[in-house]
Amino acid sequence: MFSLTQNSSRQREILEVVFRNGWDYMRRLLTGGKTDEPQLPPPAVLRNVLTELGPVYVKLGQLLSTRPDLLPADYIDELSELQANVPPVAWSEIEILLRKQLRQPLEEVFSYINPQSVAAGSIAQTHRATLSNGQDVALKVQRPGIDNVVPQDISLIKGLAELVSRTEFGQDYDVVALAEEFTTALEAELDFTQEATYADQLRRNLSVSRWFDPTQIVVPRIYWDVTTRKLIVMEWLEGIPILQAEFSALQNRNINEEGKIRQQEITTLLFRAFFQQIYINGFFHADPHPGNLFYLNDGRVAILDCGMVGRLDPRTQQILTEMLLAIVDLDAQRCAQLTLQLSEAGQPVSMSRLENDYDTMLRKYYNLSLSQINFSEVFYEVLELARNNKIRLPSNMGLYSKCLANLEGVARTFNPEVNLLNEVKPLMTDLFRRQLLGDNPVQTFLRTALDIKSLSLQSPRQVELFLDRVTSETLKWNLSIRDIEPLRRSLDDSANRLSFSIVVGSLIMGAAIISRGAQANQLSVISNVLFTSASLLGLWLIVSILRSGRLK
Repeated sequence: MFSLTQNSSRQREILEVVFRNGWDYMRRLLTGGKTDEPQLPPPAVLRNVLTELGPVYVKLGQLLSTRPDLLPADYIDELSELQANVPPVAWSEIEILLRKQLRQPLEEVFSYINPQSVAAGSIAQTHRATLSNGQDVALKVQRPGIDNVVPQDISLIKGLAELVSRTEFGQDYDVVALAEEFTTALEAELDFTQEATYADQLRRNLSVSRWFDPTQIVVPRIYWDVTTRKLIVMEWLEGIPILQAEFSALQNRNINEEGKIRQQEITTLLFRAFFQQIYINGFFHADPHPGNLFYLNDGRVAILDCGMVGRLDPRTQQILTEMLLAIVDLDAQRCAQLTLQLSEAGQPVSMSRLENDYDTMLRKYYNLSLSQINFSEVFYEVLELARNNKIRLPSNMGLYSKCLANLEGVARTFNPEVNLLNEVKPLMTDLFRRQLLGDNPVQTFLRTALDIKSLSLQSPRQVELFLDRVTSETLKWNLSIRDIEPLRRSLDDSANRLSFSIVVGSLIMGAAIISRGAQANQLSVISNVLFTSASLLGLWLIVSILRSGRLK
């Protein structure tokens, strides 16, 4: 039993926060109460609880905000705004950590470090510094002691996940696996070399493009010789958050013609950069919120903080492209088929119900123009439909939807006249050409020719083998019929009841024959025993039929 007797002051601290915010379900779990269906508090309460619990739970909330396949939209919106309410760590502690992480004396590596942090988060804080060669850099330093707190909180989260896994909800969504996924993601965030690797890969991917000018998009360069598991040293980029740019609709209601042109250029640049990441590279920055997109002093756009990334394999990229077209065509049947293709195998699903749900959802958009459709909201609704139909989608679908939602949200705030479809349309032809022919059409053609040659050589032999088995009566068929198991159980139940009925009838007939010719007390007793047994068995049979609800 998972209860207070098993844990330390950390669990009591969590209980105090839970009591203070009135989350009864979590209080019952922590004190060893009954494990029933999970009951989330209102979104704002959940956000307050996670904020008060500290950096690890803030990070849990931020990761949950990437899973609209698990949580409703109002929770996703609330958790997306979640930030750790923590003051920056004192410079004296940061200095100690820096000296431990660096292989050389601090004074030899940096000529200057600003002791005042420019940003403080749940896992790390950032300082501006200058290398000994005069290069301005940003130091992202892990909060001292965070690696000691994380194991305790992870242990508690896993314990709670095991409790919730006993419920139907926990089994449907495999909360134990979700807890493991969170653990892996959190441990990866504590290793800053992983984030630095992501940044390098993203910068390489965006350095080449047919869709936009690669010189206009920048990802900070990593200085690997002074980067460690708890410290990232990266290029300092001078600029401001993109929504604070003077030609942003949020900052300037009266934008001149030149500003509108620049505004549209930046919008197009962002969409094309992220669509290349998603549909071409299959490796994308999953958190493009306004604080991670900067407009630099030299006119370029910077993508910062590569701690959260998503990956898509070519098959998933193709399905998502087709899904986008199916939504534009308001094709409910195709949307349902594509959702099942995305889902994890082995889940029983009612196809007719899924199609009806899609039809109901898409009907809202029948009289709207494409410019009025918010596609990120549509994809959130797709994930909600999957959740309601108990279809488990891969976790990267949550990151994909969150990336689209953040990107479209920033773009609409920056440029209210933006139309996602107009931005994507010029890219679709190229995207389908790539999916059909690949990056190298000649190579694709040669590979297809080899496959056709192999098929032509193997086909006669396969046909001969098939005909030989048919004529020799050795052909076997392996059939897998969906939902055959319930039918088999139903037939077994029917056969068992029929057998009981025959036994009861036989007992009654035997008792009647014996009682008719009974001359001795012994035979009369046997007759009564048979009648009693038949009555009890018959009564039991009737009760079982009535309880099954299948009398009619």
